Amino acid sequence: MIEHTPRFDAVCWLILAIGLVAIFLPVYYAFVIASQPDSAQSLDLMTPPGGYLWENLRAAWTKDDLQRQLLNSTVMALGITAGKLAISLLSAFAITYFRFRFRMVAFWAIFITLMLPVEVRIVPTFEVVANVARPLTSIISLAGIDIGLNFSMLDTYSGLILPLIASATATFLFRQFFLVVPDGLCEAAKVDGASPMRFFFDILLPMSITSIAALFVILFIYGWNQYLWPLLVTTQADMTTVVIGVARTLPTDNADTRWNLTMATTLLAMAPPVLVVVLLQRWFVRGLVDQEK
Repeated sequence: MIEHTPRFDAVCWLILAIGLVAIFLPVYYAFVIASQPDSAQSLDLMTPPGGYLWENLRAAWTKDDLQRQLLNSTVMALGITAGKLAISLLSAFAITYFRFRFRMVAFWAIFITLMLPVEVRIVPTFEVVANVARPLTSIISLAGIDIGLNFSMLDTYSGLILPLIASATATFLFRQFFLVVPDGLCEAAKVDGASPMRFFFDILLPMSITSIAALFVILFIYGWNQYLWPLLVTTQADMTTVVIGVARTLPTDNADTRWNLTMATTLLAMAPPVLVVVLLQRWFVRGLVDQEK
């Protein structure tokens, strides 16, 4: 048990205050800049908020393809989140409750993929997405047959989502949760004649709601913040995500940057993840606490 002393409490509060400042100071600065007129060019941390916030937000909302970019990011984030949750739940269920040869080998093979982030495997992944039929045509070409089959997923939601829907972390967390489920529940389900999938959907899935909610928040933010992969697989303006859209508001030449509109766009891009965290914060905390138990 940790003994609380005034000095220990003061250190904890100081660390918490430093963390809060580090997190919210950039957001506050973005808010201040977004509330300034176009004529304001020289700003610092002591600059007070201006009165042009809603005007700048309205201008950012109506310019270019921001609404389309927000839609693309939402579809991508939800698709990645749903795919990761579905695959991880079923994978953890199979590894935990089914006895088959090389079961632990399969688990550790999944776990080792944590050492292969998107940045490491991005080139071969892009080659597959650029032509999904390439592995098939390569095998057929060994027989001396050239079929010239080409199927590209570039500039599609499938190309944005499918390469990112596997999650070793979520599989590991669900497996750890399933391991603490009493064996009596599984035995009772067998006595009642429940099939494995019925046991999964009627018993395990409802028990995993808090863990699913916690991972939903984390995975949604992960999908929303993707930059490198969408930048690589999207070339059409109507498939651009909002993170790329924010980056493209910065000029590449010597032109003056309208920082107020850039920061207004940034605030709009932050809104959906913040909304998800606010709406699911109770479930998020409960999910983390349940994982600790």
